[in-house]
Amino acid sequence: MPEVDLLRALSRTKRNIEKRAAAQTPENIAISRQYGREYFDGPREVGYGGYRYDGRWIPVARDIVGHFGLKAGDRVLDVGCAKGFLVHDLMQVCPGLEAFGLDISEYALMHCMPEVVGRLHLGSAERLPFPDGSFSAVISINTIHNFVRSDAVTAVREVERLAPGRGFIQVDSYHTPEQREVFLSWVLTAKFHDYPKGWLAVFAEAGYTGDYYWTLV
Repeated sequence: MPEVDLLRALSRTKRNIEKRAAAQTPENIAISRQYGREYFDGPREVGYGGYRYDGRWIPVARDIVGHFGLKAGDRVLDVGCAKGFLVHDLMQVCPGLEAFGLDISEYALMHCMPEVVGRLHLGSAERLPFPDGSFSAVISINTIHNFVRSDAVTAVREVERLAPGRGFIQVDSYHTPEQREVFLSWVLTAKFHDYPKGWLAVFAEAGYTGDYYWTLV
């Protein structure tokens, strides 16, 4: 179960921590956790501030394909796929790859890229509607921390069930008390978060044998 940074090639945007902290009200948090239009395409204070395709996931898709040795005919699932940008790019960089996604947001799926229509499923990460071992790899980036701890364990267990030893999970974390304070001033949707040691306990409890990494604000 190695720590692997599969998002190292992702271009980063500068976050306005002070502005988000000022807008981090219970009302805005409640809006963001509905994962609707406001979260994806509304003001930055409650989410992305406009979630649009710009190709930034292409190098990440290449790294995922290379890391797992994916090839045409293999099946990969993106849990928490939003509008399907990574699903699209996985198929672009590996022609013939059968890429699919799942997300809890009806809004995101109804505003997905045309190229992934029919490949995205509405559902929740702690109840993945697929048979055991049915994927060559399962990816979940910045999604599982949106559950309370007990449901996060269940979601991790689901990733392992679909692709034993061939998962990749990235979640919110921090290495120092100072990083934790910055994270707390930014977070909107995460219901469970912890230092890496706490997340490793979640993975162990779930019987997870795949790869992982951390999102640091």
